[in-house]
Amino acid sequence: MHDPSGAALASGASLSHPLLRRLVDDLGWPLLASLDEVSAFTTRPGTHCLLVPGNPVRNLETADAAVILPELRMAFQGVFDCALVDDAVEAEVRETFKALKTPGFLFFAEGTYLGSIQKIRDWDDYMVHLPRLLGLRTPERMQ
Repeated sequence: MHDPSGAALASGASLSHPLLRRLVDDLGWPLLASLDEVSAFTTRPGTHCLLVPGNPVRNLETADAAVILPELRMAFQGVFDCALVDDAVEAEVRETFKALKTPGFLFFAEGTYLGSIQKIRDWDDYMVHLPRLLGLRTPERMQ
């Protein structure tokens, strides 16, 4: 749902990019602006992905990541949920999990860090790497 008040945009310069803003406003993904929020999101039951976008002005792959991650979520039938890491804590999150390249997709299962995929990859790379990372069967076989 779109927030006409712009409240979702109050935090984070990265949300100046419309594709990142779409993740929060239209898809309803949380924008995590503190390490406490990151911890609360990643320790909930289930599997979770943090999008660490990087600067969309300097890194053209950021916009690609904002399109690819929702598609990956659909391809994997919603087995993980997603949140966007705000600029305010992006550097700390990247350093904590040694995922220094952006954009990055960081995966967690109930508080356990599973690993990351950094930078944009070919679709086939995601289809091979994600099932291994998440301990899943390939999407074609998921039912």
